[in-house]
Amino acid sequence: MSRLPELYVAVDVEADGPIPGPYSMISLGMAVVGRPDLTFYTELKPISDEYVPKALAVSGLDRDRLLREAPHPAAAMGAAARWVNGLRRIGRPVFLAGPAVWDGMFVHWYFVRFHGNSPFGTTGSGIDLRSYWMGLTGREWASTGKGGIKHELGLTGLPHTHHAGEDAAELAKVFEAVLRSRPADPGEDA
Repeated sequence: MSRLPELYVAVDVEADGPIPGPYSMISLGMAVVGRPDLTFYTELKPISDEYVPKALAVSGLDRDRLLREAPHPAAAMGAAARWVNGLRRIGRPVFLAGPAVWDGMFVHWYFVRFHGNSPFGTTGSGIDLRSYWMGLTGREWASTGKGGIKHELGLTGLPHTHHAGEDAAELAKVFEAVLRSRPADPGEDA
């Protein structure tokens, strides 16, 4: 029996503060690398009264509208988990973010807190774009920002909009290009 391929799930989060718990994840986007037809997006009802106005402004989302209209985090994370788990019929979902620390912190905390577990595993770990690029190219950390990676790979017309769904799709395209840029493995059949 052959193993299913890994599916790199590019994840992006918008939040209204620096950490989950006191602050809220207000939107979540996911996109499968190499499969632009496989995407997920949700907004979330804020979980506290605390927020950092500058952080909220980055997303352009209206907090009052989210409080009135967005799904409760339990419903949003349940839908997100069903979407990730539904990918298992075609592959093994692997979390991907840039930076994985930021997005992973919110996503893992929200899955565990509001869904009971994470479809990305008990640690919620995954691939960090910058670390991957650093290992692939030998660059120092300071030169591994997504903008620099996009420039080096000649990726134009891929804006970073701070809309979690659009930014997840952007990350998926960037990582697809990064994977294509890898040197051929001498052990692979040509």
